[in-house]
Amino acid sequence: MSNIEYLRIYSDSDGCSHFENQNIGLESKDYAPPAPPLNTSTLESAENSVFLELPVGWYGDWHPTPVRQWLILMSGECEFEVSDGARSVCKAGDAVLLDDTSGKGHQTKVLGNVAVRIVAIHFS
Repeated sequence: MSNIEYLRIYSDSDGCSHFENQNIGLESKDYAPPAPPLNTSTLESAENSVFLELPVGWYGDWHPTPVRQWLILMSGECEFEVSDGARSVCKAGDAVLLDDTSGKGHQTKVLGNVAVRIVAIHFS
């Protein structure tokens, strides 16, 4: 079985946000017959999706996520900081699960000279 690693940002019961590295397991399934089987995760319901672009120099001060969502980075690089003081740099190809819908939340800062383009998938 293979897996996909992602970064989870979540809030604890005191409202302090943290990072947690997690994995999604993939299993071989007939996803699109007659194409051969491929590795898939389990299905999850989603409510909406939106493309986002964070311009060069963009900075989002402390904020909780407005909705539980996946962020899939397509271009650029940004740094997330959580309220326990930890920081993590994410780049194109990375997946981040924003789960800090309460508390202080996180900060986001675009790094470098490339806008950060993101696909955001909202959970239902």
